[in-house]
Amino acid sequence: MCGISGFWTVSSDKSINWLESTVLKMADTLVHRGPDDSGTWVDPEVGIAFGHRRLAIIDTSFAGHQPMVSSDGRFVITYNGEVYNFQEIRQELEKNGHRFKGHSDTEVILATFVEWGVEASLKKFNGMFSFAVWDRRDRLLWLSRDRIGEKPLYYGVQNGTFFFGSELKAILMHPHFEPNIDQSALASFLRLSYVPAPFSIYKGIKKLLPGHFINLKSPTERAESHAYWSLNKVMRDGSNNSFTGSERDAADELEVRMKETVKSRMVSDVPLGAFLSGGIDSSTIVALMQSQSNRPVNTFTIGFNEQDFNEAVHAKKVAQYLGTNHTELYVNSPETMNVIPQLPSMYDEPFADSSQIPTHLIAALARQHVSVALTGDGGDELYAGYNRYLIAERLWKVARRIPNIVKYKTADYLSGVSPESVERFYRRIEGVLPNKMKVALPKEKFYKLASALRATSTPRAVYKRVVSIIQSPEKFLKSGRELTTIFDSEVPWQDIDNIVLTMIYLDLMTYHPDDILQKVDRAAMSVSLETRVPFLDHQLMEFIMSLPLQMKIRNGSSKWILRRVLYRYIPEELIERPKMGFTAPVGEWIKGPIKEWAEELIHNKRIEKEPYFNSQVVFEMWKQHLSGKFNHTHQLWNILMFQAWLNKSN
Repeated sequence: MCGISGFWTVSSDKSINWLESTVLKMADTLVHRGPDDSGTWVDPEVGIAFGHRRLAIIDTSFAGHQPMVSSDGRFVITYNGEVYNFQEIRQELEKNGHRFKGHSDTEVILATFVEWGVEASLKKFNGMFSFAVWDRRDRLLWLSRDRIGEKPLYYGVQNGTFFFGSELKAILMHPHFEPNIDQSALASFLRLSYVPAPFSIYKGIKKLLPGHFINLKSPTERAESHAYWSLNKVMRDGSNNSFTGSERDAADELEVRMKETVKSRMVSDVPLGAFLSGGIDSSTIVALMQSQSNRPVNTFTIGFNEQDFNEAVHAKKVAQYLGTNHTELYVNSPETMNVIPQLPSMYDEPFADSSQIPTHLIAALARQHVSVALTGDGGDELYAGYNRYLIAERLWKVARRIPNIVKYKTADYLSGVSPESVERFYRRIEGVLPNKMKVALPKEKFYKLASALRATSTPRAVYKRVVSIIQSPEKFLKSGRELTTIFDSEVPWQDIDNIVLTMIYLDLMTYHPDDILQKVDRAAMSVSLETRVPFLDHQLMEFIMSLPLQMKIRNGSSKWILRRVLYRYIPEELIERPKMGFTAPVGEWIKGPIKEWAEELIHNKRIEKEPYFNSQVVFEMWKQHLSGKFNHTHQLWNILMFQAWLNKSN
């Protein structure tokens, strides 16, 4: 795992010294992504410069130093990530006469470009990556990103210079870049808690979409991205060529494929471990790791004293059963809240998923012992694990038969119920509910249900309503309208009325890369920890998408087929419990221990001076939250995270 940066300029100043000093400053903003080595490569004739910061994982020798030039001198690369099938590709290349100096996947990637060209090579790689490649013969600059979006890549052009970087902070360091906040991106952030790709918080800077590449003949031409892999096609193919074997056959095939995928992610020349929450996804990954290891796997868990947020006790039982080398750390509220001031620097554009806090804590814990950690991310999307899939499916069937005025009146009533009343009611009935109907954080689920009742015209509309933190962002802003995103166009496949498949598609296109994967990447990279996500192997995904939906959701329970595999390794009773999620009690904190910090950020006079928020709307929401009659945790956290980011960026 590494950090990449660079630029291509038409500026009259293309001296070697200026190119090298500028790109070095850009690269050095990414030292947390690559503390082990740094390098630059420049070509003053064309005004191009590459920078690199290296976290050495495979071939830790100098043979893996970057930027790296291909053996024939044609291609230069700065690359972040891991290509897990590089050994197989290397063997194929060696048969074709290629020879290698070292053992890094970077050298194999370059040789693949020499043999088959850049675009064709992308389809051969199985892994997580973002890279920039300069083709010295054809004078083409290529940028590309992995299929699912595990590794980030920003790019844009200003003042005759094309920039790119693993994080925005690298681009901000270039003297030709002028940061101007995009008010439309801010509006979308308020709705979603993240800025959706391909946009960023700054005008003129974009995120390269997962599974896409761009190639440029000049630094000032319009950069158009092209897909080399399509989730839409994968889901279409899965639907048209659905798995026809028995349920036992499906579980057997899934187990074999998952073991292979996990094994490929365990290759490392440095210490390796895994995050373990004790839930289905992380327990499956750890079980398959331990089954293929001749020594105890290193596992890590963060625990909280607040029981509604604590999964450590479950993780410990799973670790003991599997025999892992388990490390847990219980953190108190002050320790957890100490992370908050660091968040704007970690994410360097507004980001407000509050699970960013425990994710950083577990990454910091793991980094004390290992350099690489496997995670269970992706399981919820691929195996239909989110509660919203189950709720939406039931809601969709019923709500379409109810008149709109009845739905809206019901939604209005439910939205007005106080958080305390919701909590009391749920605790009263919890004892008689079957396990599959129990939920963690019932207040959140209750208000999401109330919101979803307002939008049952199409599956896409239901999804947008369910995932929206602020339903009407423009009300909070002095100016700016939301960006046009995937939510505003039809989902491009034939099974449009299947609400669960629609939500899975939209999650994998937006929420998963722009929230979940961004959160994990920044939290882990801030402490120089590489994370790997076995569920996101594209070949595994393609198989999972061929499984009928009834193998994922059955009798009101999700992840049915994944459970069949997991229970071959771990007793069912260690796993079965309400889904909890990985978050922090920020709603209570902003009414108590961090109230002063929050009030300073959203003070009326401060917001009035700034060109962004409507101070009256924000302050009214703040008063309602403090009263306890309304729960505006997530809405306020979005605003606070933007204000904290703005404070840092200024």
